[in-house]
Amino acid sequence: MSAVRVRQHVNPLCRKYQTPTEPPLWEKVYANPTQPLHLDIGCARGRFVLKMAQLQPDWNFLGLEIRQPLVEEANRLRDELGLTNLHYLFCNANNTLQALLSSLPPGTLQYVTIQFPDPWFKKRHQKRRIVQPELVNLLATYLAPGGLILLQSDIEEVAVEMQQRFANHPAFLSQNGDTWLPENPLPVPTEREIATQAKGEPVYRALFKKGQ
Repeated sequence: MSAVRVRQHVNPLCRKYQTPTEPPLWEKVYANPTQPLHLDIGCARGRFVLKMAQLQPDWNFLGLEIRQPLVEEANRLRDELGLTNLHYLFCNANNTLQALLSSLPPGTLQYVTIQFPDPWFKKRHQKRRIVQPELVNLLATYLAPGGLILLQSDIEEVAVEMQQRFANHPAFLSQNGDTWLPENPLPVPTEREIATQAKGEPVYRALFKKGQ
């Protein structure tokens, strides 16, 4: 299958992305919807959760992505591989996440990854960044006690902002203290992580746990 070509950055505040996406019927998406769920916000082509779903069949995986052609391609690949613990959803997480999380079977959301999100460097564009206080509050509400959130970026400014927003919320406990996490705790790196490390550049990581 040839790679789908799409715009690298999509403005989530654009008018065309302001209609929330309806949550799916989880019993139609997963063979066992009560398994623990790993949510990857901004999954791009979805190869990370694709590999994770193959490695961990006793978990369900959900990738969210705002670029619809990438979601369609990823779901086609999932179907070709016959994976019943993986789903990709085209949505704008800024306006869909609350309805999505509230529709999940209670207690199933146990891991969240936000990896190499669009940096939106210009000051006037930073409100487009995915990790806003509203997102942190939603994850504090719906993540199961003891659940984990992994943040990664190759842009230190973006990583610091994400880390501080979770560190400032009383529901979350840092698992790496005042330093960056030296290694990825997950068995699968993203394509961006592989490329960054191949260039000898740093990856800034932080891991948080939801309190009991």
